[in-house]
Amino acid sequence: MNTILCLETATTNCSVGIARDGKLIVLKEDNSKNYSHAEKLHVFINDILTEANIKAEELDAIAVSKGPGSYTGLRIGVSAAKGLCFSLDIPLISVPTLDLLAKQLELETGLIVPMLDARRMEVYSAVFDAKGNQLRETRAQVLEESSFSEYLENNKVHFIGNGVAKFEEICSSPNAVFHKMKFPSAGDMAAIADSKYKKSDIEDVAYFEPYYLKDFIAG
Repeated sequence: MNTILCLETATTNCSVGIARDGKLIVLKEDNSKNYSHAEKLHVFINDILTEANIKAEELDAIAVSKGPGSYTGLRIGVSAAKGLCFSLDIPLISVPTLDLLAKQLELETGLIVPMLDARRMEVYSAVFDAKGNQLRETRAQVLEESSFSEYLENNKVHFIGNGVAKFEEICSSPNAVFHKMKFPSAGDMAAIADSKYKKSDIEDVAYFEPYYLKDFIAG
């Protein structure tokens, strides 16, 4: 049996969960318009430990969303995760943020494009098939009407995340399905974290840094 604390702070959603053997048992999150992580993250951690009747010393690992996403949000989440790992002497597990978004959709066919808002017409995105296999790496890109045309030509493509609304305005493909204003959540981290824990797929706590996918500027 393993008990893992899950932290997701890559967007405005300040999200904390506890997973036991790959099953979410407690979740607390706040998705206000402004970032609340600095004020609420540690409060939420204490609250859900109390609610689950679990002591911090009983945790087996900390899982954290590694990005891409907000620089400040990721920094706060990773700093909290590393601090807990150091103090409790337990492993750190990182989970790609776009994987969490993709997991919110359960499809039999078609493709999934998780999409996080960056700035102006820029987004962070990746491409997955319906089984969760990643078909295209994570990129920072400026959206154009022709974006993702190679996938939309012959497939239903489900776009999900807080960057979707800006693409919906310029995309005319009948194969595009938009799931707007969805945010990555610690509630979707349990199965991934459990799998990584069992394979000892962990990070070096001292040297781990978030995947910021640095500021992207069109040439």
